[in-house]
Amino acid sequence: MQLFYNSELSQDKSQIQFSKEESKHIVRVLRKSEGDTLYITNGKGVLFTSEIISADQKHCIAKVVTSEIKPKRNYTLHLVVAPTKMNDRYEWFLEKATEIGVDSITPIFCDNSERRVIKAERYEKIILSAMKQSLSCYLPKLNDAINYKDFIAQKHQGTLCIAHCEDSNRTSLKQVATSNQEITILIGPEGDFSTKEIELALQANFTPVSLGNTRLRTETAAIVACHSVAFINES
Repeated sequence: MQLFYNSELSQDKSQIQFSKEESKHIVRVLRKSEGDTLYITNGKGVLFTSEIISADQKHCIAKVVTSEIKPKRNYTLHLVVAPTKMNDRYEWFLEKATEIGVDSITPIFCDNSERRVIKAERYEKIILSAMKQSLSCYLPKLNDAINYKDFIAQKHQGTLCIAHCEDSNRTSLKQVATSNQEITILIGPEGDFSTKEIELALQANFTPVSLGNTRLRTETAAIVACHSVAFINES
């Protein structure tokens, strides 16, 4: 099964018109023709089954046969992760977190951040590609990058966690994260959060958590946190 994406597709639509680029991919690369089945999602949880009625390389058209709403996960995960010095490591995190299961991602700039410029458009393409590859019908939201202090000053709901490496009282994430919950997890840059940043998080009711006994890279820590939450929520 191959999954396509159309953000404007709704359940009241009877036809789907693909872009020139997608039409070329469907007809020339995948060698699809009239009568073949295509699966499309709008990234909002709906899976559309369609049938090609015009296999034109420049303007492929399919009719909607059925549509169904796929159930959401029983938890909501927001990962707030500082961009890594090497951009490809952050892109790897985006891809794998999307495959595992995440609802929203916020790049955050911290005191020790070495990268303060991100490529949001490229990040969104990576997330979209990972969603389609993993056959998920829910597209994670990439929030605008934000400075740490501005993020902490916002109102946040659910269980709030900050994963840092300082020698202080920290609770294992598996003891804080429970199933069927909304959870936000902060992951710092290569140089970790500053002491002041940790203090600000504690004042904002974030719980300091540990992700294990070894020191992890930023992108590894983010994936460990993502997988831990997913594992806790397995039925």
